[in-house]
Amino acid sequence: MNGRRDAIVVGAGIVGICCARYLQREGFSVTAVTRDPPGEACSAGNSGGFGVSLIAPVATPGILSRIPSLWLDPRKPLAIEVSLLPRLLPWFARFVSTSTPARYRAASRARASLCERVFEALEPLLQDAGAESLVRPRGMMFVYDSEESLAAARPVHDVARAHGVPLEELDAESVRNREPALGARARCGVVSPTTRHTTNPRRLVQMLAADFRRRGGRVVEAEVRAVEGGERPRVVLAEESIAAQRIVVAAGVWSGSLVRHFGLRVLLAAERGYHLMAPGDGVRLTAPVTLSDRNVVITPMENGIRVTGMAEFARVDSPPNVGRARRMLAQAEDYVPGLDLSGAKWWMGPRPSTPDSLPIIGPCPGEPRVLLAFGHGHMGLAFAAITGRLVASLAVGRPPDVDLAPFAPARFTRGIAPA
Repeated sequence: MNGRRDAIVVGAGIVGICCARYLQREGFSVTAVTRDPPGEACSAGNSGGFGVSLIAPVATPGILSRIPSLWLDPRKPLAIEVSLLPRLLPWFARFVSTSTPARYRAASRARASLCERVFEALEPLLQDAGAESLVRPRGMMFVYDSEESLAAARPVHDVARAHGVPLEELDAESVRNREPALGARARCGVVSPTTRHTTNPRRLVQMLAADFRRRGGRVVEAEVRAVEGGERPRVVLAEESIAAQRIVVAAGVWSGSLVRHFGLRVLLAAERGYHLMAPGDGVRLTAPVTLSDRNVVITPMENGIRVTGMAEFARVDSPPNVGRARRMLAQAEDYVPGLDLSGAKWWMGPRPSTPDSLPIIGPCPGEPRVLLAFGHGHMGLAFAAITGRLVASLAVGRPPDVDLAPFAPARFTRGIAPA
């Protein structure tokens, strides 16, 4: 491209802001258009973990037989809005088809290609923004109720090991030596020493957004009505439309409706997660702890202890299922004696989840100037910076350093690709 470069990023969560910053680093004049202030929604409420050891996709072999118990047991993390089931059937059909051994291995390789580049892409942005202190290199521990449950989870950990992720298994004594706040329910564990976490996800995005503005970036808070393609694609707002050489759609779960105009019907579900934020007085954790038998994560934050969990498939605007969320998240008190959630504040946000656990990264089919960067599911925080770097490479016509074929938007236009 010759002359002045300009771009519009739709969305200002962690993914959108990282895309905007990497476009700036390539010399683009960038406008970010967002409905909410930067750093809200899932970018504010996530567990704070950069889960570089989470190589395996969610749809593990044999998952179909486990879905009923995950759904029907109120102690388990899965909830589905019954009236939404007919619309979710294509998503779940694709989810189950991804769990075949060959597709499971392929999705794991694709996720690993992003995981191994998480911090090399993130660190320049943290340094630019002066936000290094918000990310702590203290690892993460996965704890289990029994040796049997650890044995059942070992194949997932072995996938990470096969892709070069260091993991160490711990007995009960070693678990409590590492995190004395844990009680007797944690019988064994696995440590991922290369995992990092942020102590304030919202403030992290806000600092990246402030750096984006300092470098000439513009943030427009407005509802996006449509995205249109062409030689100079444009974003349509309520009272105006703005155009640029490149448009990046990074609007999380709301991205699906914006790309239907191009005939692209992505399988994107609103997988709502919840957290409880407690003061954590008298409880000291050094790093995030995943209660693997409950699918709950406990993370030490700047302002207390955050307990996150649930995979609730529902409409974005459906009322929160606060009672079920509280019952499930309160299980953290069984693992951390002294943790008091009675005065905790709760939060809910919709993760943009694809059935194959792979984000959508690449040009919109038929519209090469419209780039897509959404569908990161549980990995938005981890994959945001590398997604931004890949999008910027595409924007300038440079071959990306990751094979983007597994993440291509076109995988949702041709049925299921052969393994």
